[in-house]
Amino acid sequence: MKDIAKLMDFRPSIKVVDATLRDGGLVNDFYFPEGFTKALYEANVKAGVDYMEFGYRADKEMFDVNKFGPSKFSDDDYIRSIVGENDTDLKIAIMADVGRCNYKQDIQDKANSPVDLIRVAAYLHQIPAAVEMIEDAHKKGYETSCNIMALSTGQENDIRAALDIIGKSSVDVIYIVDSYGSIYPEQMARVCNIFGEVAAKYDKKIGIHAHDNQKLAFANTIECVGDGVDYLDATYLSMGRGAGNCAMELLLGFLKNPKYKEFEAFKFVEYHMNKLKEEGVVWGYDLQYLMTGLLNQHPRTAIEFTKNKRKDYAEFYKELILLD
Repeated sequence: MKDIAKLMDFRPSIKVVDATLRDGGLVNDFYFPEGFTKALYEANVKAGVDYMEFGYRADKEMFDVNKFGPSKFSDDDYIRSIVGENDTDLKIAIMADVGRCNYKQDIQDKANSPVDLIRVAAYLHQIPAAVEMIEDAHKKGYETSCNIMALSTGQENDIRAALDIIGKSSVDVIYIVDSYGSIYPEQMARVCNIFGEVAAKYDKKIGIHAHDNQKLAFANTIECVGDGVDYLDATYLSMGRGAGNCAMELLLGFLKNPKYKEFEAFKFVEYHMNKLKEEGVVWGYDLQYLMTGLLNQHPRTAIEFTKNKRKDYAEFYKELILLD
């Protein structure tokens, strides 16, 4: 049984991370309406959110800057154009994908950047490269996290070995990432135990980034809260790749810390997120994402199904089974 105090009281160590620009940007190639990012920043400040992820720091030699909005690259000048000197309690984060970020050149010293946290994203087989990036960011003065993607596809021994490697690094936070939305709360509790052992051994924090393929992103996030996980990712109106993520408005309403103001989340959804939906931006739970979640598959096929406006769900499920 969980310690009920972990659910009924608040832990000052809990940090809420807004990933709307980054994970949500995967839905619309990072093209957000004029004024959206500034309004999101202001909403996060008012809502008491702890970190705002501005997007990826993608390599401009690898990705065409003319095909994506600014949060694909989230360079320091762009971030400053929104936050100025950021004289607030809100910290700024960016994500750096292993193999897709020229981090030695494009991530400058923290003293010259508005960014506080570098979130390094990697698959299990990329952990040594992730550690190299983490150490580089740490030496430059940043807080760091390692977001281990697609955990549901890894073997426990491989996960434990990867965690041990990361635990020995300078990383501050190690993230559980349910990339395929395939993990159930009971399974998540066991994953938290594994990560928790490493956190205790190496004095690290643990985070959770959940996807909503089976409508369990919020359930898995609060499961993690009860298991001592401190860093909690969420997006407004669940906006994110495919089925989306844990909803910010749900999470802020659940957490007991009075500094979090869910009313500000409701206002931002009303005035900004609903407009995106009305303008035709598509994300969120649907049967095709449920199917890839059930089968523990990457949602790329479901995303293509959605783009093609297909409705032949049964046929699509048969196609997925043949892929297994």
